[in-house]
Amino acid sequence: MKRFLFVAAALVLGVPLILLLLSSNAAVTVDPVRVIGQNTPVVVHVTSPHGVRRLSAELEQNGSRYAAFESSRPARRLFFLRGNDVSPVFRFTVGRSKTPALRDGKARLIVSAEANDFRASTDTVALDVDVNTQPPRVSVDGFQHYVNQGGAELVTFTVSGYWTEAGVRVGQYTFRSFPLPGRPANERFSIFAFPWNEPVSTVPVVYASNPSGAEAKGHFWCKVFPKSFRTRDLEISDAFLDKAVDQIDPNGAGDKLERFLKINGEMRRRNNQTLADLRSKTTEKVLWNGAFWRYGKTESFFADARNYVYKGKVVDHQVHLGFDLSDLQHAPVVAANDGNVVFAGDLGIYGNCIVVDHGYGLQSIYGHLSEIAVKPGDAVKKGQPMGKSGSTGLAAGDHLHFSMQVDGVQITPVEWWDEHWIHDRILSKLHS
Repeated sequence: MKRFLFVAAALVLGVPLILLLLSSNAAVTVDPVRVIGQNTPVVVHVTSPHGVRRLSAELEQNGSRYAAFESSRPARRLFFLRGNDVSPVFRFTVGRSKTPALRDGKARLIVSAEANDFRASTDTVALDVDVNTQPPRVSVDGFQHYVNQGGAELVTFTVSGYWTEAGVRVGQYTFRSFPLPGRPANERFSIFAFPWNEPVSTVPVVYASNPSGAEAKGHFWCKVFPKSFRTRDLEISDAFLDKAVDQIDPNGAGDKLERFLKINGEMRRRNNQTLADLRSKTTEKVLWNGAFWRYGKTESFFADARNYVYKGKVVDHQVHLGFDLSDLQHAPVVAANDGNVVFAGDLGIYGNCIVVDHGYGLQSIYGHLSEIAVKPGDAVKKGQPMGKSGSTGLAAGDHLHFSMQVDGVQITPVEWWDEHWIHDRILSKLHS
């Protein structure tokens, strides 16, 4: 009997102790939230080997607490070792629409998570936030804006209220804004592109937003001129496949045509994304001076649609986002205008490539070079030699692939070769 009582006591005392020791803490992290408005998204990450029994969020302001969110699951106090729910993510919204008692001003967001095990420990995170339910407002200029499909334009506007981001949207594309030179930070401009692949019915819109989720939109007079882009058949020879594929993918193996198609599709998209990402490396200042330099004679145009033909069969379709310009073999390639080099090196289908930033998100691109004579960080002047033309990358012969981009969206360079267009469409409004 004594042994039985001892065993029973051991079970009564030992099992809870073991369960207690096997329990663990829940760790809470909240994605940064600085401002809460009408409906502000919140993302909470909880790390807990045994899952989360309860997660709650409260808003505290002026000594009062308001429930903002709660999620609970059945308790597993004794059987929590049977399963786990590691690092769950909770997404919910908080704000004035759900908590009408909130007032604009300082507040705290308090998030607590309770582990779903025997100990049920709780971890709490508190963030200081500002409640701001007043949306931003925008007032757009009264100019008449004319933009070519595949081209660029500039709009000016004034932002008021609480805002942290402002610019122009054209369909799926977003273009930043910058303070007008010599003016207050809320008087702004945006050089935006009307992408070649956007329907001409797309309406560009100025927007201003803040972290609370509030957004204001402003419309402006804008006429879009549709453009016709060429379609061309390009013959692919075995000699070209041998040369280009082995140069770009020297360690690859397998069918040359399949490797080419992967380069021409997947690598092209990655390379264009690399170019687009260079928009972050821009100077908030006009660096260019006058019209941009035009190199050689034209072999291919911007936004040419290309059908790649191999042994009489169309095997691929891609769009060529630039001008192919030719001159003498290994001819000097010069900077099209003043600026700073932000990229110089190999870039897949573009071969040896240079990108020059000209300020305010405007950049020029030089591809297929045989030599590069500059490096990132170099300041260059218009007409300064930067390398030599070549046939690196997906190039059948010696030429320069030249393109330009605005905030990461490639555009036709034709407009920027025209000093009158630059003055009328860009500089006259920038300094008005």
